[in-house]
Amino acid sequence: MPIVATADLCDQGGDALQVLPPGLLNLGGLAAFNGRVTTLRVHEDNALVRTVLSSAGDGRVLVIDGGGSVRTALVGGKLGQLAQDNGWSGIVVWGAVRDAVELAVARVGIRALATCPRPPLKTGAGERDVPVVLGGITITPGMWLAADADGVVVAAHPPETP
Repeated sequence: MPIVATADLCDQGGDALQVLPPGLLNLGGLAAFNGRVTTLRVHEDNALVRTVLSSAGDGRVLVIDGGGSVRTALVGGKLGQLAQDNGWSGIVVWGAVRDAVELAVARVGIRALATCPRPPLKTGAGERDVPVVLGGITITPGMWLAADADGVVVAAHPPETP
């Protein structure tokens, strides 16, 4: 789907769209991205993140509920490259990432609360394709997400294109 500005989406979509709270850092190589959502809920452990990003992204956006923890990074340069190679449109992390210089050149959109150099655990703990809550906004698998310089919006369905 072509990229449509989030401000335009909000003008057209009204209450059908929800806006994530401001403050997510833009750390990926794509300033704007959109796609259907796949979700993860993990806590300071990214083995499941690697598993998901190893699969075909088909233009989807991985939304990771890290509980807001910025003690460890959930996505780094290698996972950013993996997301690019496997066709993911973007990654939204309610937590921290690392390897910011590498993420900035990956052809994938990345938003996160912060950066942190500390690596995560790798036990595989977590849940996939479950409802997650980021900044008070509930996001469920299959929703549609768009991000650009103005913010991040989610909706049940992509907007209709003329």
